Amino acid sequence: MPKYVIEREIPGAGKLTPAELQAISQKSCGVLRAMGPQVQWVESYVTDDKIYCVYIAPDEASVREHATRGGFPANRVSQVRTKIDPTTSE
Repeated sequence: MPKYVIEREIPGAGKLTPAELQAISQKSCGVLRAMGPQVQWVESYVTDDKIYCVYIAPDEASVREHATRGGFPANRVSQVRTKIDPTTSE
């Protein structure tokens, strides 16, 4: 199944409190449960003004549907084509 990186522009994201991040996470998980197992949240990275999320989903439309239902921005959705790491150099 394809993997996607979602860029969410959220001003002040890096200053969100643990309670705020928990509430966002709970909302996301609730939407995912309602959508069924075909869309999976892998992990997210919080920076100063953005959150980058990694999802596994059948298509970009499913990722965008999750964002719409959850009320989350999905400013950019990019399908991961391959993965590299330091071992790729060997």
